[in-house]
Amino acid sequence: MSDSKINTNLQDKDPQMSKEELSKRREEITAFYKDNIPHLEVQADYETLLAAIEKARAERMQAQMFMAQQYASQKGEGAPDPNSSEGKAFQEAMAKAMSNETA
Repeated sequence: MSDSKINTNLQDKDPQMSKEELSKRREEITAFYKDNIPHLEVQADYETLLAAIEKARAERMQAQMFMAQQYASQKGEGAPDPNSSEGKAFQEAMAKAMSNETA
């Protein structure tokens, strides 16, 4: 396409605006953004809550992994018998944590 055709197309799509038209357009754009601020604030709150939930899940998973590793490392070194009250309490706590995670 030649340069003259490109310039003509651009002029058709972007006509020169008067100062009054520019001022009106600026007011419309400003009003649009101001109207959307409350929605964006709600979205920001939502995203912040999601991030907090994900962080809590990650921390809980890390704690569960730590407890499982500790329990597994002690298994042969005087660890409580899985049939003892301590061993059963640990297994119940792990089962409860896992069921809360999937809920």
